[in-house]
Amino acid sequence: MKFVNYLFFNGNCREAFEFYAKVFDGEIVGMLTHRETPAGKDVSEEWQDKIINAQLVIGDQSIMASDAPPQYRTEMSGFSVSVDTNDLAKAEAIFAALADGGTVNMPFSPTFWAKGFGMVKDKFGTPWMISSGNAGE
Repeated sequence: MKFVNYLFFNGNCREAFEFYAKVFDGEIVGMLTHRETPAGKDVSEEWQDKIINAQLVIGDQSIMASDAPPQYRTEMSGFSVSVDTNDLAKAEAIFAALADGGTVNMPFSPTFWAKGFGMVKDKFGTPWMISSGNAGE
């Protein structure tokens, strides 16, 4: 069993996933527009090129997403995508990239449980928690 986060964007899924692919050194392995599927007949022309399903692979994990039509769109809340790496410098770089144009809720810094931890909502509205290593190591 594997848990996979599925994010809904406000029409900017392609831009968000291209950004995440760079930040996390991942590979977009699938990105379908409505136009490319039978579902295209059910959406307006302005939504034909919006993403109906995307998958980004990072190592042996993945994250998925789509654009949510306005009638189904809600602000992302009540969760955070949590990323943990033992590489402190990498964690700091990821946090900085996600914070660029976003909102820092907790600056990246040492805590009693981690060598580095921070919380940020990126420019696409996705909430993240970035963590690196155990404080006692």
